[in-house]
Amino acid sequence: MNEQKRVVISVLGLDRKGIIARVSNALYNNDANILDISQTIVSGYFTMILVADISSEECSFDALSNELAALSEEMGVQIRVQRSEIFESMYRI
Repeated sequence: MNEQKRVVISVLGLDRKGIIARVSNALYNNDANILDISQTIVSGYFTMILVADISSEECSFDALSNELAALSEEMGVQIRVQRSEIFESMYRI
C-alpha cells in the first residue's frame, strides 16, 4: 500500500453557486480523495479549506495544481494548493 500523500487546498472569493462542486469535480478528475473539508460564508465571502489524499498513481500533484489554477482564474476565486508536509513545516513553531 502506498504511503498517503496529502495536499491542503484553500479557496477564497465572493460566494457563488458551484464553487464546491467545481473544486470537488477537479479532485475527482485527478483521482484525489477529500479527507476533510470545512467551508463557510462570511459577509458574502466564501472560504473553504480541505485536505485531500493524492496517493493514487493516477494523481499528479502538478496536473491537479494546474487544473485548480485554471479553475481559479475561470471562476474568479483564489485557489491555493500546497503539499501537506510543506504546509505543516511552514506553520510549525
